[in-house]
Amino acid sequence: MPEKPAITSTELGGLWITYQEKTMFLRMLEYFIEKADDEKAKEIMTNLYEELDLYVSKITDIFKNEGAAIPVGFTSHDVNKGVPKLYDNGLDIMLIRLLKEISMGLHSLNITMTYREDIVMMFKELTAIAQNYYNLCTQYLLEKGMLVRPPYVSMPDSVEFVKDNSYLGGINPFGEKRALNTVEVAHLHHAIESNFAGMQMIIGFAQCANKSEVKMFFNEGAELAKGIIKELREVFLQSDVPSAEPSGGNVTASTVSPFSDKLMMYCTSLLCSFSMGGNSLGTAFSMRNDLSAKMSVFMKDIFEYAHKGAKIMIKNGWMEEPPQMVERKQIIKE
Repeated sequence: MPEKPAITSTELGGLWITYQEKTMFLRMLEYFIEKADDEKAKEIMTNLYEELDLYVSKITDIFKNEGAAIPVGFTSHDVNKGVPKLYDNGLDIMLIRLLKEISMGLHSLNITMTYREDIVMMFKELTAIAQNYYNLCTQYLLEKGMLVRPPYVSMPDSVEFVKDNSYLGGINPFGEKRALNTVEVAHLHHAIESNFAGMQMIIGFAQCANKSEVKMFFNEGAELAKGIIKELREVFLQSDVPSAEPSGGNVTASTVSPFSDKLMMYCTSLLCSFSMGGNSLGTAFSMRNDLSAKMSVFMKDIFEYAHKGAKIMIKNGWMEEPPQMVERKQIIKE
């Protein structure tokens, strides 16, 4: 066996999607760093930029060494640092925190589909970077009072076991529902927090998108996120659990886009994928039937919204194709 065997299809796919995500992230960081007015936030973003830029170069080198075409990804054409500020009062760090959460999931998944040791190590290192900066963003937002901690709970003084199937009940909207357990609260709070940050990001995209169909698409996404937040907050209220969205960050009145429509559409697609994954976990770990049903409806709505976005990207020539397997039937036919 050679010291470094050729990369496999799954490794090529993992590197390709990481290249797309990281080049998008770098363009967004370039703009956020340029507009940062808080020194600590600027330091976090600058250090993150330098670390990620190094790994984009590493992935590029692997593609070159393997004789693979370098993806287009996102370039200087997809960002305009000279336009007015679109996000203010800590919303830049809030959005970076959300994107780092997506990165953690993406890299952890890629590790499970990677076999060559140097690429496994790369994804492990990227996972560590994502975890580190996610925590830095979290602590920054907490220090600034921009992030709300999840609800507190009385500590259990004994261990209980489920006694009957009524624990799973709740599908009847008029029936009596048991109180939420802490696992369910965790997933519901996370969904509210993520949808709030995503909604803020998409509202900004809607204000400054160039194409009218893209504006309409982002408006629809913001309304979808609002609806999900409203329904989940209602679940908390029914169980007498306090719920509050983050208090920091806002979208300015700027209508001049810092990013290309292509970049904003791809970013929204990532958010949709992340949201569907989060709702899947929420469904799997929620033991109350009405919550599982609610999460399933959310997933259906998000999937349909993401599919609509994919059609817009294809129509405008913005969807870059991942590397394909050889089309054997076509070769034989020719």
